[in-house]
Amino acid sequence: MLELKNVTHIYPNGTKALDDVSLSIPKGMFGLLGPNGAGKSTLMRTVATLQTPTQGEIYFGDLDILQEPEKLRESLGYLPQDFGVYPRVSAYDMLDHMAVLKGIASAADRKATVETLLSQTNLWDVRKKAIAGFSGGMRQRFGIAQALIGNPELIIVDEPTAGLDPEERNRFLNLLAEIGENVVIILSTHIVEDVADLCPQMAVIANGRIELEGAPLDLIEKTGGTIWSKTIRREQLDDYRAKYEVISTRLFAGSTVIHILSSSDPKDGFAAVNGGLEDVYFSTLAGARKDIITEATAA
Repeated sequence: MLELKNVTHIYPNGTKALDDVSLSIPKGMFGLLGPNGAGKSTLMRTVATLQTPTQGEIYFGDLDILQEPEKLRESLGYLPQDFGVYPRVSAYDMLDHMAVLKGIASAADRKATVETLLSQTNLWDVRKKAIAGFSGGMRQRFGIAQALIGNPELIIVDEPTAGLDPEERNRFLNLLAEIGENVVIILSTHIVEDVADLCPQMAVIANGRIELEGAPLDLIEKTGGTIWSKTIRREQLDDYRAKYEVISTRLFAGSTVIHILSSSDPKDGFAAVNGGLEDVYFSTLAGARKDIITEATAA
């Protein structure tokens, strides 16, 4: 179990990237969903001991990771949003080098580890190829291979499927699902489908705050009777935004489909829809924006 208690981080320029974050994250896949700039990467870097929060506590089991970060690193696998490697080094040699850095001193143990990970991530056939020649999906699979060195108990993946084509995305998510049963895996993303497909537990972060937490199916059920849909002309959108709480829009066959949030039937040609996780997400963000506006007005 990973426990975060009242974690706040303020950068030297005064930006409050994390605002009193508290979370309990059990074994299995946990989705941290939020838009760009919400504080996801700051939170992941903080849990990965790459930066120290301004205040708060973080525990992994009985380990206080802020007091003993080096002990967490022994059981941590981390795939950041952007990671650098030596581009002209082969995948095999790079993993072998990282295994040395992870403390696997025996050449035989390293060989077994590297070969297992290359097979597990479907990179065996390109093990001698320079990483510079890898596709985006191959680079991400290599990234998760290096994160799995040493059988970590806590794995953090930050925006892992951004930029991947659908086939590579599915392959990568299936790989995460395979390894996510007996360890804590935090999947930080702004892609709703990634969380919906994989995570039995999730949280939504916006403006550095945890706005929502729970099981996706439970959160979806709570939106019952509050999501309404209508197809309109594109030029009508501003009028509808002024009149209703529009939480999402999408184009369909040249028209615009809007979803609004309303506790009662808004009439006006709207139809009730069974909300999905995307509606949960967008309605949560809409509420967070309203709170920010209210706080700014009060100040």
